[in-house]
Amino acid sequence: LGEGAQMVCNRLQKNLKKLRPWLKKQKTNCYRLYDADMPEYAVAIDVYDKWVHIQEYAPPKSVDPEKAQNRLRDVLDAVPVALNIDRQQVVLKQRMVQKGKRQYEKQDKQEQFFEVEEGDCRFYVNLTDYLDSGLFLDHRPIRMDIAQWAKNKDFLNLFSYTCTASVHAAVGGARSTTSVDMSQTYLNWGRKNLALNGLADTHHQFIQADCTKWLEQAQQEKDRYDLIFMDPPSFSNSKRMLDIFDVQRDHVKLITLAMGLLRPGGALVFSNNLRRFKLEHDALNQYEISDITVQSIPQDFARNSKIHQCFVIKHSS
Repeated sequence: LGEGAQMVCNRLQKNLKKLRPWLKKQKTNCYRLYDADMPEYAVAIDVYDKWVHIQEYAPPKSVDPEKAQNRLRDVLDAVPVALNIDRQQVVLKQRMVQKGKRQYEKQDKQEQFFEVEEGDCRFYVNLTDYLDSGLFLDHRPIRMDIAQWAKNKDFLNLFSYTCTASVHAAVGGARSTTSVDMSQTYLNWGRKNLALNGLADTHHQFIQADCTKWLEQAQQEKDRYDLIFMDPPSFSNSKRMLDIFDVQRDHVKLITLAMGLLRPGGALVFSNNLRRFKLEHDALNQYEISDITVQSIPQDFARNSKIHQCFVIKHSS
């Protein structure tokens, strides 16, 4: 290995050694190993069982593109050595600022799904075809909590993505789960995740809809829930939505609508990944709100404590 690659390799091995005892307790084979720990190597490295997902952070304009390319090559050389895997098992994504509808567009067409585990669940991930893998690793503790809290509850998952939280709820003994997302592709993936865990669709429904509109309509319907999880995107202007969605501007409306579907004694878990997000406590002061961000960030994301914010919201007793 060249000097730069050796440096990266050493850092990865050091990180792995530090995470090992914690990983044993976690019952998962997916974790973040490196997150721009050395600023000149600006990538995030996630391990999914025997596969590795490397995401490059877009380099600042001041960085010479050739230098950035060389550093990326160092990382690509270091990873197989540090983790003792084949170069074929390493997938690189170059993260540009995603404009509008490119956010969720397919990147590739390899249809390469494989199984990973988390807690008592198994999930399909895909490292090649989309921008994200199908499993947001930073939400692991929240999903584990949902698995604990969902027993005998009716669970609603809004912006459900690949429905991994719904699967945790179902495996944890939820009476029913309802997953709502704009993308039929992700809902189909969610159905496969459910089936992978030996669960039939009977008490689990998948609804393709704009979550805000669905929430507005659901106020008039009779279904109510004991546990709701909502993890909206920071920003979205999908062609299927009439309006541009902005979590900072729209969260009060969204939370208020979701609380309209929450039974007395129930809980809404609200999370989002906008780094500068500020919850508008004054506009939501009719509810009891606990900020659980600190305990919701797993050890493998400790160096990036702004990865998400998370709140539990209840009706005032």
